[in-house]
Amino acid sequence: MASKCPKCHATLDDDAVCCAEVRYTWKCKACGKLTTGFAVPYGRCHLCGGEHEVVKTEAGRDPKQVAVVHEAVQYELDMYHFYRLAAARTSDVQLKEVLTEMGNKEEDHLGELEAKYHVHLEPEVRYPSAEVASQMAGWIFKDIDFTDGAGHVTQVYDRAIEMERRTRDHFQARAAKLPAGPEREVYRELAAEEEEHVALLETERAQFES
Repeated sequence: MASKCPKCHATLDDDAVCCAEVRYTWKCKACGKLTTGFAVPYGRCHLCGGEHEVVKTEAGRDPKQVAVVHEAVQYELDMYHFYRLAAARTSDVQLKEVLTEMGNKEEDHLGELEAKYHVHLEPEVRYPSAEVASQMAGWIFKDIDFTDGAGHVTQVYDRAIEMERRTRDHFQARAAKLPAGPEREVYRELAAEEEEHVALLETERAQFES
């Protein structure tokens, strides 16, 4: 029997996964602040940048599938913020265009995941305040000097490629450990997407260097 999403009231198929009411509660290991939501950028406290630990999980009707969705959304959210914040900081026109394009790709993919699994992320998670964004940038771009002309361009490319490779490898490893089924296919699709991003970034970096 079909059901409805409790957030957007869309009709769901019998085998659909809906994460609309799935929430995690994190506690900052540094300052103790509690944060509740489906995902938070980089798993960090927006007040002090401390690491979060999960203290409570409200599981959905299929915990395994919900876990896959949560993981996928978390990685996409992190990359989306990396590109968005980096594009706002660089003065290099070519790099800004590349980062903006990559950010748009990540945002589109994040939106697809939200729509497919009825995640409904809070607006402040997608579009944090200027204060929170500044705090995030502090740890995302640690050791990168954006005033250093061409120097920062290479560093941003290197860090982006490293993050995309790490994400790709993680999804590939997850897929390899699972039997054939929906969860495995989600991981394979995500890995393929990250592989495409790695190739694009490597090409852009080579062009910049030449």
